[in-house]
Amino acid sequence: MTGPFTKTPGWLDWYQNPSAPRFAVPTGAVDAHCHVFGPGAQFPFAPERKYTPCDASRDQLFALRDHLGMSRNVIVQATCHGADNSAMVDAVQAAGGRARGIATVRTDITDTELRRLDEAGVRGVRFNFLPRLVEGTPKDDLTTIARKIAPLGWHIVIYFEGPDLEGLEGFFDTLPTPLVVDHMGRPDVTRPVDGPEFGRFLRFVERNEAWVKVSCPERLTVTGPPALNGEQNAYTDVVPFSRRVVEEFPDSVLWGSDWPHPNLTDHMPDDGLLVDHIPHVATAPELQHKLLVANPMRLYWPGEDY
Repeated sequence: MTGPFTKTPGWLDWYQNPSAPRFAVPTGAVDAHCHVFGPGAQFPFAPERKYTPCDASRDQLFALRDHLGMSRNVIVQATCHGADNSAMVDAVQAAGGRARGIATVRTDITDTELRRLDEAGVRGVRFNFLPRLVEGTPKDDLTTIARKIAPLGWHIVIYFEGPDLEGLEGFFDTLPTPLVVDHMGRPDVTRPVDGPEFGRFLRFVERNEAWVKVSCPERLTVTGPPALNGEQNAYTDVVPFSRRVVEEFPDSVLWGSDWPHPNLTDHMPDDGLLVDHIPHVATAPELQHKLLVANPMRLYWPGEDY
């Protein structure tokens, strides 16, 4: 799965031929966090990128969507493409109304360009606070971007490490848009789920009425077991954290596959088994429907029937 670029050494390609999920997702389910990479020959990767991935095209994403029983996707701009949203927008437009996009933009973006992205199906921007993925952006610049997108009704997706929330939440509290938190704020799952660090996160979510993606157990796990080889009880160390979020905030949680799983170093999960993980964290049909259908539809396709 290589293109005209040389992949980062040790890069793990996405899982080929994922299993068919045993868990049948409800009709209209949305994969609310996934990416496209290139293909590099058509959509070159950004010169300033901190990693070079394999190709992961829109057609491969849509094939996975159908295989997993999903109906729609929310495609998040990958950091390897920088602020060139061409690959993401191309995928969103090719989906024929069945996808929305999250962009990366700079402070000099014009209102005309923002309206063009909105018409293409973009509904938010992502602020990334992981130094290993992006260079830090001054908070004044992020505030400028937030003010520019607010009139469109967009939201801001925030990606940070759990221990960093204490230093960031004051800034997050000032942002003039709805907030969506990636991957439960990346908690340290070796700490108690009822401890002060995760408690701070839960209070932050409640205070800001934030949306939370209950996603990426494969990134958060320490003891596993991984979602491979038919494992139906994967990532048991992450389950208490995911379940706590789903049960405390049932009307503002989202699920995403994170395909094609950039920058994993330990293992590459079977996406079919990631779907089978969902009932461990959303244990009742009503919770599953909110997580997979009602909540993402209300956020990304407001007013549409589901």
